[in-house]
Amino acid sequence: MRALRLDADQLSLRVGELAELLTDTVNGGASVGFLAPFDLERAVAWWRERVAAVAAGQLAVWAALDDAGRTVGTVGLVFPYPGKPNSPHRAELVKLMVHRDARGRGVGRGLLTVAEEAAAGAGITLLHLDTETDSPAERLYRAAGWTRAGVIPDYALDPTGVLRPTTLYYKHVGALTR
Repeated sequence: MRALRLDADQLSLRVGELAELLTDTVNGGASVGFLAPFDLERAVAWWRERVAAVAAGQLAVWAALDDAGRTVGTVGLVFPYPGKPNSPHRAELVKLMVHRDARGRGVGRGLLTVAEEAAAGAGITLLHLDTETDSPAERLYRAAGWTRAGVIPDYALDPTGVLRPTTLYYKHVGALTR
């Protein structure tokens, strides 16, 4: 796997591949904010809406590429808005997705490591995320040293429309400053 950080132009060029990944993820049952069935047209529109945030530096997106150069995974970091002066040290890890036919090959772990290292390199010392409780993603985060902060019951609908709990996680990266 090779991880490529996408600038706004690269994101625009890869919207189709990322949309296919998003539809595969949602229609495969992963809870990443959408309901199934999820079609390619809506996925393309969602990714196109992210381009401005990448251009503004509010969102970083990485694509995991297989040996053929196909996008098989992605992860993002949402940085604090400039209007939040009390939180320049933290970022949210979002939309870690791996295509169903690429799972079990370390793509998710690789993307997680890339995002953690990039965050630390950007001066971020605290990352946080939420994920569906008891999901495969939860095992990945625990294995990667993330700390469980707690569970919120009935937080979000899963892709089939059933209310599910969400677990919050955090991880210190980089050097803590106070």
